[in-house]
Amino acid sequence: MQHHRLLVGALFIVSAELMFALMGATIRQVSEGLNNGMIVFARNLIGLALLLSLTVHPAHRGLRTRVPHLHALRGFAGLGAMYCFFYAIAHMPLASAMLLKLTAPLFMPLVALFWLGERFTWHVVAALVVGFSGVSLILVPDFSDMAPVASIALLGGALAAVAKVTVRRLSATEPAARTVFYFAAIGTATSLLPLIWLWQTPTAGQMLWLLLLGGFATAGQILLTRGLACAPAARLGPFAFFSVVFGALLGWLFWDEILGWPTLTGALLVMASAVLAGRGIPHSSAVPARVGAT
Repeated sequence: MQHHRLLVGALFIVSAELMFALMGATIRQVSEGLNNGMIVFARNLIGLALLLSLTVHPAHRGLRTRVPHLHALRGFAGLGAMYCFFYAIAHMPLASAMLLKLTAPLFMPLVALFWLGERFTWHVVAALVVGFSGVSLILVPDFSDMAPVASIALLGGALAAVAKVTVRRLSATEPAARTVFYFAAIGTATSLLPLIWLWQTPTAGQMLWLLLLGGFATAGQILLTRGLACAPAARLGPFAFFSVVFGALLGWLFWDEILGWPTLTGALLVMASAVLAGRGIPHSSAVPARVGAT
């Protein structure tokens, strides 16, 4: 049963990473004419509109929550990571930009350990080492070009880790649609403020790309939330490495970004790390943590 839950959670996470890679491709396209603040706001606004139709449906339990502080933490941490991530996409090759998200799994086990008390075995440690080695191989060829945004990428990874572990905490009592709705609502309200200085009127073509961006992002958030509800955050973190594989493929297909042997070798190590993460799961770790007062 524990391995089955991990497998289901991993499938959700990998599917979410595919949606996020497609989102990255749309960001790359629309960022040629729109600034980062406009893109972040549009992503949140479109996601909010899509999710509002889900959360008011009779099949869902509405928007009332007893843990608004956790939704706020997830919202602000996730929005900060989003600004960093979108900035990286506009200034890096797509596969390299996916590395922004890949720093999150390096922080997630520590956040989950100190906050949720989730234990992790040597298999998870080994998986992170193997996964980070694969990421390094992908990163090295373009490191000098990415140096100016490296600190932003690291900050985004840390914020994403906090957001994802908070999702794990919320999943004990909150349905996926409600969790993602509050993230979109907080993100929309907060990202509206910078538009006082950054507003641009999108063209019809840009609006189409923004709609696709919002759709991919919302689908990815729902898949991610459901995946993190299936198994501990520390076990599922390495599966986020698949975003580099998807990003590399999309970059190669649409922007002629060459996949050299370091990238291909790194991708294989990334996939190996995801397989290794499934070994030696403590039985108690699959039980969702209850949401307390903290």
